[in-house]
Amino acid sequence: MPAASKMEYEWKPDEQGLKQILQLLKESQSPDTTTQRAVQQKLEQLNRYPDFNNYLIFVLTKLKSEDEPTRSLSGLILKNNVKAHFHNFPNGVTDFIKSECLNNIGDSSPLIRATVGILITTIASKGELQNWPELLPKLCSLLDSEDYNTCEGAFGALQKICEDSAEILDSDVLDRPLSIMIPKFLQFFKHSSPKIRSHAVACVNQFIMSRTQALMLHIDSFIENLFALAGDEEPEVRKNVCRALVMLLEVRMDRLLPHMISIVDYMLQRTQDQDENVALEACEFWLTLADQPICKDVLCRHLTKLIPVLVNGMKYAEIDIILLKGDVEEDEAIPDSEQDIRPRFHRSRTVAQQHEEDGIEDDNDDDSDHDDDTLSDWNLRKCSAAALDVLANVFRDELLPHILPLLKELLFHPEWAVKESGILVLGAIAEGCMQGMIPYLPELIPHLIQCLSNKKALVRSITCWTLSRYAHWVVSQPPDTYLKPLMTELLKRILDTNKRVQEAACSAFATLEEEACTELVPYLAYILDTLVFAFSKYQHKNLLILYDAIGTLADSVGHHLNKPEYIQMLMPPLIQKWNILKDEDKDLFPLLECLSSVATALQSGFLPYCEPVYQRCVNLVQKTLAQAMLHNAQPDQYEAPDKDFMIVALDLLSGLAEGLGGNIEQLVACSNILTLMYQCMQDKMPEVRQSSFALLGDLTKACFQHVKPCIADFMPILGTNLNPEFISVCNNATWAIGEISIQMAITIGRLGYVCPQEVAPMLQQFIRPWCTSLRNIRDNEEKDSAFRGICTMISVNPSGVVQDFIFFCDAVASWISPKDDLRDMFCKILHGFKNQVGDDNWRRFSDQFPLPLKERLAAYYGV
Repeated sequence: MPAASKMEYEWKPDEQGLKQILQLLKESQSPDTTTQRAVQQKLEQLNRYPDFNNYLIFVLTKLKSEDEPTRSLSGLILKNNVKAHFHNFPNGVTDFIKSECLNNIGDSSPLIRATVGILITTIASKGELQNWPELLPKLCSLLDSEDYNTCEGAFGALQKICEDSAEILDSDVLDRPLSIMIPKFLQFFKHSSPKIRSHAVACVNQFIMSRTQALMLHIDSFIENLFALAGDEEPEVRKNVCRALVMLLEVRMDRLLPHMISIVDYMLQRTQDQDENVALEACEFWLTLADQPICKDVLCRHLTKLIPVLVNGMKYAEIDIILLKGDVEEDEAIPDSEQDIRPRFHRSRTVAQQHEEDGIEDDNDDDSDHDDDTLSDWNLRKCSAAALDVLANVFRDELLPHILPLLKELLFHPEWAVKESGILVLGAIAEGCMQGMIPYLPELIPHLIQCLSNKKALVRSITCWTLSRYAHWVVSQPPDTYLKPLMTELLKRILDTNKRVQEAACSAFATLEEEACTELVPYLAYILDTLVFAFSKYQHKNLLILYDAIGTLADSVGHHLNKPEYIQMLMPPLIQKWNILKDEDKDLFPLLECLSSVATALQSGFLPYCEPVYQRCVNLVQKTLAQAMLHNAQPDQYEAPDKDFMIVALDLLSGLAEGLGGNIEQLVACSNILTLMYQCMQDKMPEVRQSSFALLGDLTKACFQHVKPCIADFMPILGTNLNPEFISVCNNATWAIGEISIQMAITIGRLGYVCPQEVAPMLQQFIRPWCTSLRNIRDNEEKDSAFRGICTMISVNPSGVVQDFIFFCDAVASWISPKDDLRDMFCKILHGFKNQVGDDNWRRFSDQFPLPLKERLAAYYGV
């Protein structure tokens, strides 16, 4: 291609060059992947020519002889070049592109206008709003054009800029253009064209949540204009009006309150809008309102109307049933397509609080409850169900008089889709209306258990979910009444021929396991039979959920799983998967999590499997750290590692340490795990630190002799991580420090037992923290030997304990059943102290004891 001529606006394409580019644009529309790849390579080469981008803008804006899709494609390729290489464009090229965009924003074709708009906002968001000072004034003045295309094109571009650059528009960087733009947009709410009214509302909507000053100044006129558009015939306008009201509910409730009754009425109509997009926006209103303190006062009079509307929205739309292949009952043999499998996030190990959820979560847990998966996009059904769920939590049992009559009709309806929506309703209200539902459950639960064998897969799957929402109640009843029949049927559904039902059943069963815990022990053989059989049956996606169900089972029944026959059933399929999976495969995450639970539950039963599992985890940590070092040194050459591999491996090592206890000692001795942990404990990523501190605590309990030499290196790091901003990291660091202190205290106690003459003189320095560390651990051999040491040291140096005697009393009282000779030692010290100070002083001293301590010492030691 020839270089661009000096005069930028005189630029003319070379015929040959233009032909070549048009040919390329045509080829890139081919469905063939080989052609596609060749096109990509060609584009990369052409990017080396400075005026390649001139050709692209020329095709988009000037080559009217070409068909629109080709012209638009040329603009989109240019947009990608702007994204990737804009800062390398020569000035002439940049200016030519900018002026062409502004001159053609009013193209007669909507597709070309929209493409030019996308190009403008892409340039603007590359930091060019500052370097393109004429852009906003020009677009705003074009809004006043008599020509519809020009006005619409300019508005389309402005809407995209408001979406992409809202923050910078509202900052001092640009001399606050919004104070002119927002009043200007408001004028167009009454424009005769629906498309333009819609753009105008959409532009202003970008500035509600940030409470932009320029909008807050005109808030009343904005709200008034919204009300004027309430009945607009254009669905897009109604959608944007609903969206505005939902956001205003969060940020300017004060301004909506005076009109609340009419807004609620309006939203009721809109939630039933013929256009599903409008209905969905309106339905968000109820979700948002439920979070506001005034929800109850505002809605109590409207429940009679609102509840039936929400319930009605919970039916599958015809189109959903088609998309969900609702008529395909058996699909278990069809492999999953990879895009069906959502990325999952590993939840890092947290010590002691099982419900910690500040790991990276799949955004919002409630939504995934009402999960129709292939339609994983938010839709009216899900939104209505979520709204009913939150309203049930606000109104509690006051909701039932409005719901029960509807439920009766739905649950026994002959049409499957209606019945299905009734089962969803029943699940949605479970949390909020549980108390009021209890009288109906003895009749409803058996009915639902029957629905588990309905001939429609979509009915079976929703029934699994709804039953899981009532699991807590089921478990509170005698096991033979509901738990046993429910479990039996759910296990059959785990082996359903429909993949969606398998998934729902597996998830529901995991919930049941959490609620039932050891109630499941009598049925373990039967449960394991089913879960192991599912291994051979499941496609990729459901396998990942099956791991979770097995891990949860292990967490729930604990050491009851440690029987040779159970281990024989469970371990071979898990180890088989373990051997097939490569170190780079993300499917390792759920498998490692599952094994961590299993190892903790099986305890010594896991010994035959522990060595390869331990080695691989250490390797995963080592590989990840090595990759991270390479990446930090040369980010261009080496990709950043996925640190989840390391986090999951550290967590499985924790599970092994917890399950195997002292048996892990040899494995630790023969590996460099402590060196690796030292690096992990200093990682930038909080989840890595969190998991490494959990492992440190578990290794401290399991084999302190290997941790001890590193304490001087570890303690300062633990100290710097006591920052409550990262609460889980902080908790785990605190816990690890506590475990180390206990081991240190035990060591001091044992030292004092062996050589009291040397250690006893220092008694006063450590007695108080020693007592507070050891009062929190259960009776065991270690505690026994440590206390013998302390008693021996007290007999050598009684004055060392005097000032902190109350702490010693408290530590003694933490024993449930000390051995007889240790108990005699305690008695001797307590009575010796009492006799020495005299009865009156002892009474004054013991009056400051908390009551339980006082009672305990009196009962056990007669003081």
